[in-house]
Amino acid sequence: MTAVVGGGVSDATAIAASQSDAEQFGVLYDRYAAQLYRYAHRRIGPERAEDVVAETFLAAFRRRGAYDLARTDARPWFFGILTKEIARHRRAEEARYRAMGRAGSGDIADGFADRVAASVSAQANRRPLVDALRRLSPGDRDVLLLVAWSDLSYEEVAETLNIKIGTVRSRLHRARRKLRDALGDTNPADFLEVDR
Repeated sequence: MTAVVGGGVSDATAIAASQSDAEQFGVLYDRYAAQLYRYAHRRIGPERAEDVVAETFLAAFRRRGAYDLARTDARPWFFGILTKEIARHRRAEEARYRAMGRAGSGDIADGFADRVAASVSAQANRRPLVDALRRLSPGDRDVLLLVAWSDLSYEEVAETLNIKIGTVRSRLHRARRKLRDALGDTNPADFLEVDR
């Protein structure tokens, strides 16, 4: 998947151009900031998401000279950096899961019957889901949430985390199995997708 937006500029082209004109890196911010923020928001909450995304772009900007320009799509690269930044904030993520487990009903948009039904179902399973997510190893949790919340393919997750695709598959399988067990054989995807 080649990331091309307005003007047909690939991510690799924008990164290369930013070597001589730092403002060209802004193209990538415009392209990915919202996706990265949504993912970080869900992982560690709004109070830290903006900071983590800012730290991600700062780290990416500093490392742009080492970026492999043969990779035209930088989305996995950005999610890889973001995942490392989130790991630095692991305690905040754990606290968020505890708070989500204690929370009452979530925000429900009026007029969306499917969302209401999904939300009610998710609320009934929120505590077991949150507890199960907390018990996953960080590697398994990263793979699961990158697939569920960022729509990354297995190949992109492998690239993001710098692991083999077989490792992605085994971690994802293990994480899904543990969540299903915790939820009484209910499909965890039904609850991980609710806030999308």
